[in-house]
Amino acid sequence: MTKADIDAVYTIEVQSFRSPWSKHSLLGELKNSVAHYAVMERDGDVIGYCGMWVLFEEAHITNIAILPAHRQNGYGKQLLHASMRVAASFGAEMMTLEVRETNVIAQRMYGEMDFSEQGFRKRYYTDTGEGAKLMWNRNLQKTIEKNACLEGMYLLESEAFKKGERET
Repeated sequence: MTKADIDAVYTIEVQSFRSPWSKHSLLGELKNSVAHYAVMERDGDVIGYCGMWVLFEEAHITNIAILPAHRQNGYGKQLLHASMRVAASFGAEMMTLEVRETNVIAQRMYGEMDFSEQGFRKRYYTDTGEGAKLMWNRNLQKTIEKNACLEGMYLLESEAFKKGERET
């Protein structure tokens, strides 16, 4: 993700989340040394994005979303797999995220990518008071290898993730 992608990413945020991140917050992530964000394009348009923080052996997905018109086509899974590969390249061995307790579609995808529920955060989402399932994938390398067939479905330019090579 570059500064030029912020408007498109913000549009996805607004269409995907009840309490979207602000443009200011998204811009701030471009300067965050532990943050790594990628966008997914189709026909030159940004249709999805994924953000994560990588700290030592852990990666934390901060947000992942696909435009509603492009959902249920496997793009979220491809984007998550690409993010796993990048996290592993920075030394992460495991990955975590929070997901709304009612978001069963996302939970199913995370389960297919070897995440399991390992905690619950009551009233995590302040907009509705809804809880969040805390999910972990404790073996990124195994999941990356198991889902290697996804790599042919997307172009991953890991250079865009590398610290110091982001457009700010």
